[in-house]
Amino acid sequence: MFERLRPGARHQSKPAAPREPQDPPPTPPPTPSPAQGPAPWWQRLAVPAGFILLFLVLLAPGLLTPRHEALKLPYTAFSAKVDAGQVKTVSIDDEGGVDGKLADGTKFTSRVPTALSTADLAQRLQARHVQITATRTGSSPWAGILMWTLPLVLIAGLFLWTGRKGAAVPSTGGFGRSKAKVIEAERPTTRFADVAGYEGVKQEIGESVDFLRTPERYAAAGAEPPRGVIMVGPPGTGKTLFARAVAGEAEVPFLSVTGSSFVEMFVGVGASRVRDLFAEARKRAPSIVFIDEIDAIGGKRGGAVPGGGHEEREQTLNQLLAEMDGFDQASGIVVLAATNRPDTLDPALLRPGRFDRQVIVPLPTQAERAAILAVHAHDKHLDDGVDLDRTARGTPGFSGADLANLLNEAAINAVRDGRVTITARDLDAARDRVMLGRRDGSNALLPEERRSVAVHESGHALLAALCDHADPVAKVTILPAGMALGATEQLPEAERHLYGEAYLTDLLTVRLGGRAAELVVFGEGSTGAADDLAGATRIATRMVREFGLSPALGPVGYGTGDPGFLGPGQDGARPPYSEATQRLVDEEVARLLRDAEQRATAALLAHRPALDRLTSLLMEKETVDGGAVLDALREERPGNGAARADVRPATVAQGVV
Repeated sequence: MFERLRPGARHQSKPAAPREPQDPPPTPPPTPSPAQGPAPWWQRLAVPAGFILLFLVLLAPGLLTPRHEALKLPYTAFSAKVDAGQVKTVSIDDEGGVDGKLADGTKFTSRVPTALSTADLAQRLQARHVQITATRTGSSPWAGILMWTLPLVLIAGLFLWTGRKGAAVPSTGGFGRSKAKVIEAERPTTRFADVAGYEGVKQEIGESVDFLRTPERYAAAGAEPPRGVIMVGPPGTGKTLFARAVAGEAEVPFLSVTGSSFVEMFVGVGASRVRDLFAEARKRAPSIVFIDEIDAIGGKRGGAVPGGGHEEREQTLNQLLAEMDGFDQASGIVVLAATNRPDTLDPALLRPGRFDRQVIVPLPTQAERAAILAVHAHDKHLDDGVDLDRTARGTPGFSGADLANLLNEAAINAVRDGRVTITARDLDAARDRVMLGRRDGSNALLPEERRSVAVHESGHALLAALCDHADPVAKVTILPAGMALGATEQLPEAERHLYGEAYLTDLLTVRLGGRAAELVVFGEGSTGAADDLAGATRIATRMVREFGLSPALGPVGYGTGDPGFLGPGQDGARPPYSEATQRLVDEEVARLLRDAEQRATAALLAHRPALDRLTSLLMEKETVDGGAVLDALREERPGNGAARADVRPATVAQGVV
């Protein structure tokens, strides 16, 4: 089955049926930890007192060397008083600092510049019978000993005190304890009824939940419950939401942790946290352990795959494998996990007996998107003219998170206009904002650029209407948004799962329609077709390399094997074929693109009046719907390339949501 070639998202579901009430069997309360009395007053004051003492020791040189207020003399003044015989005693240290007393008993301080020789000063002092004393800078020996030893003693004592508080790794203050968040049975928040659609996913995950609630049903049939269930799928499809729903449905303790929380700078801490996590789950059994983003610790071992080959992560993974093998199935522990990168996981993690089930959480279908929109719109005020089914049809490829963001952007747009009710126009603007970017009124085009964009988008729109297998045009605009200077939006009449060669050929023709229109009208192309060419090249490459649609290469497919949940893989990977095959692939891709461009150019030459008419209409109105494209084709005069008789007259959506 072919993947969807158009970016977008098919996702989410119809509202789930209300859950039938049933009385779960009473679960034993978690084992209470032994009560601990309040700590003695000296233990509570030990840490603050230690920090205060450490602060005082660091300031010991200044505290242990008392300084009295004395007259500060510049060196020139000090030298003048020496010559005048007014200095009685001086004390000079090894850094040029001078402390002394004048003949009248006044104490003073000064400093000898280090660049000057002190021999001349010493002769002048001796000539005036001044008492000279040499000293060394620094505090007393006891202060130096305290400065070096006391901080070490305090730090060692602090680690010893915190180590006794830690339960797993005494020397690291409890770093080996699991960071799992425990949701007790009395606090369920999300149920399966709160998740729209995905009935198959609910059934697979729900069986694990049902085992925890009624294990005797499975024991009577000799069925063994799955040890682990791993959910894989694109980002934003609700894997973590399913995990929260499981916590609410099971009504048992739910331990949630992320894969990255096992990784630490200390070797062995990750494995210790895994042991502590499963020990906590056993104490609270029956219970559920949920590990989000498990690829952070479950990467392939000893390979070049990102996330693998790291000794600490390998130790953590080995401990996780051992724990999943070690617990008894009758203990009532089920492990759930979620990831966007199943291709990077270690095979030992996915074998039966560990993660027995791999549940795909795909992008939602059109019906599921409508149900998801209804869930996210329950707390918003929608205008009577809003049709969520139409919005769902106009959002192929959107995930549940994308749909939530779409409604939020629509609400923000309504507030920006001073309203609290969301209209169809707000949803239209929000969809353009999500797919194209923010419209900037200051991004004005030059007159010749504006006409070039109008010609380009008219070419796309006309070819979409002329090609038999192309999706209908919903809207054409030449208003800049984000990085796009214009856009032609097409809405599929029905959600496709398979794509025929005729559809792909028409898709290439529509993609190259903008460049073909520029060649017909201006006689040359422009940089505006860069994104179209890149997208058409990707489609043609897959037609030749993966779908076997090239007569020259034959029925050969070189797939990447990547599920593509995070987009295409790295281009730097070596292809699984020779350079001669690569040359043949390049030639076939170029041929497909040339044929598509020639077909597009010939169609636009045959319908040149319609192209000029639609261009003028876009220059005047800036945005038109799909009906205007069909009207431009119908108004062609006989003899100037009449429009096809089978052009769809009423299947084009009037506008886009």
